[in-house]
Amino acid sequence: MVSERLVIDALGAKGDGIGRGANGMAFVPFALPGEILRVEREGNRAEIVDIEVPSTERREPPCPHFGACGGCDLQHASEELYRAFKRDVVVEAFRREGVEAEIGELVPCPPASRRRAVFSAVRADTRILFGFHEAASNRISEIDTCLVATPQIVKRLAFFKKLAALLIDRKRELRMTVTETLSGLDISVDDAAKLTPALRQAAVKLALDPAIARLSVSGETIVEARPPQITIDGLPVLLPPGAFLQAVASAEDAMARVALGHLAGLKTVADLFCGVGAFALRMARTQAVHAVEFDAPALAALDQARRGVAGLKPVTLERRDLMRRPVTAKELEKFAGVLFDPPRAGAEAQCHELAKSKVRRIAAVSCNPTTLARDAAILVAGGYRLISVTPIDQFLWSHHVEAVALFER
Repeated sequence: MVSERLVIDALGAKGDGIGRGANGMAFVPFALPGEILRVEREGNRAEIVDIEVPSTERREPPCPHFGACGGCDLQHASEELYRAFKRDVVVEAFRREGVEAEIGELVPCPPASRRRAVFSAVRADTRILFGFHEAASNRISEIDTCLVATPQIVKRLAFFKKLAALLIDRKRELRMTVTETLSGLDISVDDAAKLTPALRQAAVKLALDPAIARLSVSGETIVEARPPQITIDGLPVLLPPGAFLQAVASAEDAMARVALGHLAGLKTVADLFCGVGAFALRMARTQAVHAVEFDAPALAALDQARRGVAGLKPVTLERRDLMRRPVTAKELEKFAGVLFDPPRAGAEAQCHELAKSKVRRIAAVSCNPTTLARDAAILVAGGYRLISVTPIDQFLWSHHVEAVALFER
C-alpha cells in the first residue's frame, strides 16, 4: 500500500470518488467531489485514511453498518448530490452511445420500502456470518438492521441467520432471497447443504414460524403454510419460489405509469421478458397482450393470475428464450406496441429485430443504463425516435439506477 494525498474530482458510475495524485488516477469508495484526502492505495484502488477537506455535500450516514456493508454506498452524500449522481449515470450512458435523449428527473425511492432482499451467509470457523457483501469484496458484513428493507424483513433478521446456520453448506456461500408478501415472508434458499431427513425435519420445524408463508430450498418447497401472494395493480398473483419481483412496489408503479402511459390506446401489445406479469396484467385491463418469458414457473403464475380475473382483455402466453431466439420482425407485425424489461445484459438481439419492425411504440424498462443506451442506439439507427428517458430509484443509497425509455416511429 502506498500513502498519498488525493483531490477528488468526480464520482464514478459505481459511486466511487475519482481523483488524481502523484501515482495517477485512483478510485476511492465513500469519497465525494471536492474533497482532499489522505489515502492508502494499491494500483488504482484507494482507501480513505483521513479527510483533510470534506465536501460541503457530505452528510452523516444514517446506518450503523455504512462503510462495511456494501449495499448502500452513497449514504454520505446530500440528497441533492445523490439524485444528481443517479441521473448523471443515465445521462453519461446515453452520451457514450451518441444517443441524444431527454433525461427526466430521478423518481425517488423511500427508505424501508424494499420488499425483496438477497442475503448471504458463510461459515467462518465456528461462526456464521450473515448479511450483505462488503463493497467490491467476497467478504460478508454482518448486519443487525437495514434501513432500506421493509420493517417486516428487518424484524426477522435474527431468524434468517438462525435458518442460514441450519442450512449452510460447509464449503460454499449460502444465498437467501426473502420477499415480503401479503401472506407473510417467502424465503428461498440456494446453495444450501444437502437435505438429509434430519435436516429437512429441523428446517420444517423452524419454518413453522407464523411470520413465514413458505420456505423453499434449492427450488424445493419445504413448508408452505400459505401461498405467497402479491397484488399487481390490485390483481392477485401467487409467486413461484424465488421468483423475480421488482424490489420496491412504488418503483414498479412508477415504471408502469411511464411505460404504460406511452402504450395507452394501442389495441395489441407484446410484453417481452414479462416475468410474473408486472406490466402484462396492468395492460390487460385495456389491451390484448402477448406475454413472452423463458422462466416456466413465472409464466405459469401469470397464467393462473389472468385466469382468476374477470373482464381482462385476451392474454396469450409464450415460453421463449428471447436471448437466443428473439421475436422476429415478421412476428412483430401483429403488435402496435412492445414493452421489454430484460435482465442486466439487455435485449440486444431483440432490439435488432425491433429495429427492422413496424411497431409504432416501444417502452424499454431497464436496470442497467449502459445496456439500455446500447439498445436505444440500435432502435434509433433503425428509425425510431427516442422521446424520453426517466431514471427511477429502486435501490436506495446505492449506485444502481433503473430507467424507462420511450420510442416511437
